[in-house]
Amino acid sequence: MNSSKIVILENNEGFLSELKTVFDGDKDFTLCGVSANGNVGIALLNQFKPDVLLVDTVLSGEDGFGVMNYVKENGLNCSVFVISNFSDDKLVSKAIMRGAKYYFVKPVSATTVCERMKEVLEEQSCDYLVSSQPRDRRRASSLDEKISNIFISIGIPPHIKGYQYLREGIKMTIENPSIINNVTKELYPSIGAKYDTSASKVERAIRHAIEVAWNRGRVDAINAIFGVRVYIGSERPTNSEFIALVADKLILEGLM
Repeated sequence: MNSSKIVILENNEGFLSELKTVFDGDKDFTLCGVSANGNVGIALLNQFKPDVLLVDTVLSGEDGFGVMNYVKENGLNCSVFVISNFSDDKLVSKAIMRGAKYYFVKPVSATTVCERMKEVLEEQSCDYLVSSQPRDRRRASSLDEKISNIFISIGIPPHIKGYQYLREGIKMTIENPSIINNVTKELYPSIGAKYDTSASKVERAIRHAIEVAWNRGRVDAINAIFGVRVYIGSERPTNSEFIALVADKLILEGLM
């Protein structure tokens, strides 16, 4: 990953100092400016035209959502990462709909924030390297957005590891449907290799993500998304069943 210019807007002075230290010392980022004020943040965005914005939802002046609105309305070309004390589904959905690539929930270490951001940016870079053709770049972006919207609707929060692994598994299955027949020996190891982790950790994280969605009691929303009463009550799909369901839905919608 080439060095990315970043602006950090964080309300907590102590945590802002920690973030500044971590990102200042990381060769993959060039820290352009920090602030606890949204209005100052907008000025920093206009001054430095950063590649990345890390923004707290609560700021003095313009709040984080106001800053995100500014980025979106003015077509600023930067990847937005959100950090917040709140994990409310509506706030997560609100952030994602405003273009957030990831939603961190405090408490979280500055090092974890940095590492997770690099993972997402590297993944995004891989998507856009699939082809130099604008149509294929739009396809990659559209597919990520479709998957994110499904996850939001059924209650899979973007700050857990399984979110990223599930999304990757769905994308791999869309590209190669036969892989779903060999999740243990092929799908999980492929995801693990991409994220530098083990296949067993991938399996457990995906299982946890699905359990989180079902524990939130959104079975009606789940059934509505897939168009039929796929699951009733507390019945949960296996990892491979869930990945196959989402992949099949997106293929039928013509994203291939």
